[in-house]
Amino acid sequence: MAIDGTCLDLADTPANTEYFGRPASSRGEQSAYPQARLVAVAECGTHALFDAAIGSCRTSERELATALIDRLESGILLLADRGFYGFEMWTRAAASGADLLWRVKSTLSPKHIETLDDGSWLAQIIPTSGTKRQHRTPLTVRVIDYTLDDGRENPEQYRLLTTILDPAGAPAKDLALAYAQRWEIENAFDELKTHQRGPRAVLRSKSPPLVLQEIWGHLCCHYAIRTLMVDTARTGGHDPDRVSFVAALRITRRSLSHSFFPPHNHKAVTRMWNHAIAKLQHRFNPARRLRANPRVVKRKVIKWAAKRSRHQHHPQPTTSPECTIIQY
Repeated sequence: MAIDGTCLDLADTPANTEYFGRPASSRGEQSAYPQARLVAVAECGTHALFDAAIGSCRTSERELATALIDRLESGILLLADRGFYGFEMWTRAAASGADLLWRVKSTLSPKHIETLDDGSWLAQIIPTSGTKRQHRTPLTVRVIDYTLDDGRENPEQYRLLTTILDPAGAPAKDLALAYAQRWEIENAFDELKTHQRGPRAVLRSKSPPLVLQEIWGHLCCHYAIRTLMVDTARTGGHDPDRVSFVAALRITRRSLSHSFFPPHNHKAVTRMWNHAIAKLQHRFNPARRLRANPRVVKRKVIKWAAKRSRHQHHPQPTTSPECTIIQY
């Protein structure tokens, strides 16, 4: 499992702006649209988003994640990036019984206890801020340091913390490979925002209650499509990664447009479901190839000022263009 967050553009209305807020842009202005922040927990193998919290863009990912952390269960290995780590958050997540594998900033310096046979080491962590942090009971964690030899000129350093202290059951290399699966939740957000909702599309709801309803609707729709893909992969004996989300989305849309919806009985639901699986059986993707891409954009930021509410009442001409010319 992996936890992460993303933002969704909303309809530009005063109600949405007041409730969800607008993030600041790089030019010192506010963004073009109000935004809602979504934090979700996803199953890395299937991309199923099975728990989520929604709030304003003024609410941090860590704050929204608190409710999700409390609903974790034992038997889960939760992956998280550097933005989620904090002593209180770690303590709370570990108390749920789930195993944790979180990346932390390389500047975090836990107190060394013992170096293990696989190169990882046991350490103690305490809060990094607060007046009484030295009086808090330290927590024992296992630290894994590594870099990736993938051809880049300046290899990035990784430091992972985990609650799995015994290297016999989970060697350091296996945990480093497992952490790479955290990117699957980024693919799940791409499916939700780019393919299902539409690239750069703005949610149409004009009031906060309807915005929340629309977001939950998208999440339920994504979960249903992913369930269909898992059933298809199980039927064909393939990994869910081999099933195309775009193909599943298109088949689902066509099935609903050509059918009576909602179906009037269970047999109709089963027939529609099996028909979609049969269609997807012919749309398996090739096995994933090895690939890597730089985190860059092709288009630079344009020079024009961002459109704001004051531009909606731009003065309109009252005379012909010839009358607007003033010679000097």
